[in-house]
Amino acid sequence: MDIETNKIAGAALSTLLVVMGLNMVAGIAFAPHKPAVPGFDLPSAEPASAAGAAAPAADEPIVVRLAKADPAKGEKAVGACKACHTFEKGGANKIGPHLYDVYARPKASVDGFAYSAALKGKAGEKWEAEQLDGFLKNPKAYLPGTIMAFAGISRPDTRADVVAYLNTLAEAPKPLPKP
Repeated sequence: MDIETNKIAGAALSTLLVVMGLNMVAGIAFAPHKPAVPGFDLPSAEPASAAGAAAPAADEPIVVRLAKADPAKGEKAVGACKACHTFEKGGANKIGPHLYDVYARPKASVDGFAYSAALKGKAGEKWEAEQLDGFLKNPKAYLPGTIMAFAGISRPDTRADVVAYLNTLAEAPKPLPKP
């Protein structure tokens, strides 16, 4: 019985020795090339032309974009928002407050919804076109401390479409600002 145990232990140890040896040989044969500086280079900006580098184009003012806005496109663009908000009159609050009649409504004013302290601090202000545009672009940058977990809408025209759509969600839509 002792000899059988020795054979099993010898087989296990020799298998481990072979695996370790193969690992060492593979590590030598396929050694990774380590860069001098860790990380990788990001592509750099294109060199400036002789006339000077053009600054990135700023968004057109929201009033200009609203003149071209399409509420039907805005309705399609809020599809992802429906996971957290309702848009119908009398709609329930979900993770976020209902957005019916949000345009020109005072901030943090929906009864029964627990707003973040950052939004409660803006309670006297109203959700006008510029405020909605800024918030939709990047909620956390526009209102640091907000608990809204949404990255934002990067396309300016899409934000204008959404603002125009949100304005239609009322019994009597408010007039949008004109350029």
